[in-house]
Amino acid sequence: MADPESVTCDETLVRGLLAAQFPQWAQLPLTPVPRPGVDNTTFRLGGALSVRLPRYERWAGQVEREHRWLPELAPHLPLPISQPLAKGEPGEGYPHPWSVYRWLDGERATPQGLADPVEAAQELAGFIAALRRIDAADGPGPQWSNAFRGVPMGDDRDSIAAAARVLPKLAALRTSGPAAPGGPLDPDGAAAVWEAALAAPAWDRPPVWTHGDLAEGNLLSADGALSAVIDFGTLGVGDPAVDLLPAWTFLPSPAREPFRAALDTDDATWARGRGWALATLLPEPGRPLSEDARHRLAELIADL
Repeated sequence: MADPESVTCDETLVRGLLAAQFPQWAQLPLTPVPRPGVDNTTFRLGGALSVRLPRYERWAGQVEREHRWLPELAPHLPLPISQPLAKGEPGEGYPHPWSVYRWLDGERATPQGLADPVEAAQELAGFIAALRRIDAADGPGPQWSNAFRGVPMGDDRDSIAAAARVLPKLAALRTSGPAAPGGPLDPDGAAAVWEAALAAPAWDRPPVWTHGDLAEGNLLSADGALSAVIDFGTLGVGDPAVDLLPAWTFLPSPAREPFRAALDTDDATWARGRGWALATLLPEPGRPLSEDARHRLAELIADL
């Protein structure tokens, strides 16, 4: 599980790090991004750069992985991706490596903001397919610092899809209080999705490159079309089922089958992908289930 203590990263700290290590950028305007992530703190630096700092020890390894691999992957991909420009070292009381990136224009992609959801689904599938085709022989496998994304379904390492995490969520679903708006959710159906994912044959081909977290916050759009993919902290080499997440967590339902068809996904990989999506959408025990997550879980169960 993630470290219990996070590092607070404010403007004073970042300016101190820049002044000490990259003085050429130290006087540029510095502003926090409007919707920061949980694992990293991100600032926009001037008009063309950004600064990203891991908040937890667990994610510090993401810095080296992105600097090592993203420049090699980028030329083979049909959409722009995060571009690391400089790697910072611990300092000024901050204990982890950190990064300066090229700023990518675009807004956070949302299902409602897609001008043509089917076209977006096919474009995203094309990105995933291109990523899979890149030689993965020396790439990093599932590990602690990429949250073990891409492990086989049923693996007991501490991924979001580990049984130790999913089973308590399924149990909580059975004992939750009155249904939220949108109607009751079928706990037997949710359990069936999980069991089908575990029963599906494992990936039996060489492991492939996966982004690992193709969530709404990691996709950018411009004028209603996908424009970039960012945040490769969970990048690794493993089972491609994890990159089917957007079929249920991002894309509108009419785009789901075109997405699957564009990737020519077999039944077993699709079932494992549903398992990853279930694990992602179910809230931690004691936390409420949002109306959007309830709707997406209902579609996930219906898909089975």
